[in-house]
Amino acid sequence: MDDIELFVLKAGATHDQLRQALQDPDVAMVRSEIEHASDKLVASHLEQVDPSIRQNAERMAEFYKIFYILENDIRNLVEETLADAVGESWWDTAVPQVVKDSVKRNMERESDEGLIARSDREIDYTNFGELGEVVKTNWNAFAGIFANTTANGVQRVIKKLNLARGPIAHCNLLSEDEVVRLKLTVRDWYKLMG
Repeated sequence: MDDIELFVLKAGATHDQLRQALQDPDVAMVRSEIEHASDKLVASHLEQVDPSIRQNAERMAEFYKIFYILENDIRNLVEETLADAVGESWWDTAVPQVVKDSVKRNMERESDEGLIARSDREIDYTNFGELGEVVKTNWNAFAGIFANTTANGVQRVIKKLNLARGPIAHCNLLSEDEVVRLKLTVRDWYKLMG
């Protein structure tokens, strides 16, 4: 019971910190004039949408934020850990070829469509499961971070997170059970790191 109470308290504190951070004008919430102007292009159309869909979107935004934070935190962890372990050429030397090929396809697909590059880091073009493959392939570099588990233990948590990510990324509403499962699995991820 103490673990549940501690989890709820930590989740509440994290929620408050996230809310404060998102209200900070220095956080990437500053919107340009052109973005404000483009809001008018969709506002009247979205007002026509069933209110329950709009309410569900507000609810699901919380889970998108969780995954945005988590996935980018894991990307930074992978980049920093491998840069420390194998040097600045970590992408070329430590990332499995299948992941590099997928990233290359993603970058080319976006470029072919005339999209502005989302990042100058290849790792930002990886998907969640591919990050798990990079960790598994380089387990020796990550074993000290995940001192209380094995590569398979980390893979299991990443697999659970990836399954939870699907409905969020594909705009489906999470059931109450899946919300709890998601939050527990996020907690599991951070507990793996001590």
